[in-house]
Amino acid sequence: MAVSGLARLATSAPAAIYPVVGKDGLAAVEDLSLHPAVSLQPTPRHASVLLVSGEIRRGDHPALRRLHDQLPHPRATLWWRTTPAPGFPQAENVEGDVARAVELVWRQLMTGERRSEDNLLPDEPPAAWRGKGDHGQGGEGMMGGKPYGRPMAMTDEDQRDGLALDAYTACFGPFLSVLPPGLLLELTLQGDVVQSAKVLRAPFAQAVADEPLRRVARLLRPLGLAGAAERFQRTAAAQTGDLKILDRALRWSGALHAIPPGLGEIAGEDIRASLRRWWEQAQGIASPASLGDGRLVDLLPGLEWSEAILVANSFEYDRLLRLCPPDREDDGDQEDCS
Repeated sequence: MAVSGLARLATSAPAAIYPVVGKDGLAAVEDLSLHPAVSLQPTPRHASVLLVSGEIRRGDHPALRRLHDQLPHPRATLWWRTTPAPGFPQAENVEGDVARAVELVWRQLMTGERRSEDNLLPDEPPAAWRGKGDHGQGGEGMMGGKPYGRPMAMTDEDQRDGLALDAYTACFGPFLSVLPPGLLLELTLQGDVVQSAKVLRAPFAQAVADEPLRRVARLLRPLGLAGAAERFQRTAAAQTGDLKILDRALRWSGALHAIPPGLGEIAGEDIRASLRRWWEQAQGIASPASLGDGRLVDLLPGLEWSEAILVANSFEYDRLLRLCPPDREDDGDQEDCS
């Protein structure tokens, strides 16, 4: 009785999904997030349904398989607006009403009607380390190595005050929810400060997602203004709404004051100016601007993590593609990145 009661409670909650966004899949996922039957989760550990929307590059398939195995049981994968990738034996395509399909799969998982998907990868560390080194710690001497498959942080001078602090290099992306879909970065961090950055893969192209209202909503989310972002998102999805109410919401949210002046500046336009320009374009009082280009990786060193996330989300997608030429040749798999 207790189990069935908990199952009924679970099925009454919105379906917890983690979206994997591919080429031209972002706008559809953003619109789906407005449906009351679904709840987009910030990490795969909080989701039960993995929803793949849009075409995924072959080189990103290993990262997708690793992401799949991070979802806790019970779990399922749905493929929407794309063809399932090889290596997903329980792949299921979604046709028609995706919200209804997600809700059905969620209910079946919670009640036990649907079997949870198995791991796609062996349950072993990505880099052998046990027993290596003088103390079995995975490296040489007292340090180094990759215990549990992760490189240990080594000391390096901090850019701001010269203190020798641990510098940690890792890959972020291509399906990290706070970064543009498809963007794969290699960052060296000291604490939450970016010391260096490389683009390993550019983000996916997103045609419809470049509408001004969608850009504003996307920038408000990393500022912690989810309510205001949803207002702009709903107006963009409906393609109608009271812009005066949105203008008041933007001003009262304090978004412009929350963005540090000069952050992400290229050719005289910083993030504050970009936000103003997008809102003016949405109101029809500004024409698209011809803006200078640079490199995203040149803007990130010295920024704190939260500032770097803002910068990464502050460009139109066609412009972001120009700002993100890969720093090294794509080897197809990038197995060293997670």
